Amino acid sequence: MPNAAVLEQKQKQVAELSEKLAKAVTGVVVDYKGTTVADDTALRKELRENGVDYFVVKNTILGRAIADTDLAEMSSALEGTTAIALSYEDYTAAARILCKFAEDHENFKVKTGFLDGKVVDVATITSLGNLPSKEVLLATVCNAFQAPIAAFARAVQAIVDKDESAE
Repeated sequence: MPNAAVLEQKQKQVAELSEKLAKAVTGVVVDYKGTTVADDTALRKELRENGVDYFVVKNTILGRAIADTDLAEMSSALEGTTAIALSYEDYTAAARILCKFAEDHENFKVKTGFLDGKVVDVATITSLGNLPSKEVLLATVCNAFQAPIAAFARAVQAIVDKDESAE
């Protein structure tokens, strides 16, 4: 039986992790075994720049944090080395960065994840990772709205130019 101080520290870790999981819109659990320090540092930098919280977690701590929640299904993936990436705003950032990293590093594996509090499979995470960033999606939508207006403006300008050349 662990002493009271250790037990209290672990309970605090579980509570903090539970709070982070509740706030996150997406989460990706990975097996980082075999990742070099240089690769890990570069990965953490890229995740941090995209607003993703990434950290190594003990399987038992994560297991207790997801117990009795909708994320309890993820417990079957909690074996070996485990790290988790949590995104609080961008739905695609964590999946996009980690799936790209996994393609380039054979030992790095995506285990499971969640989206809006529901556990999703690796195929869904991979699909999410293939989506462009929020900024690119917004630019595409803006372009779609702007295209008809721009075409109309060009047509009106052509009519004006034609009338001026006829004079």
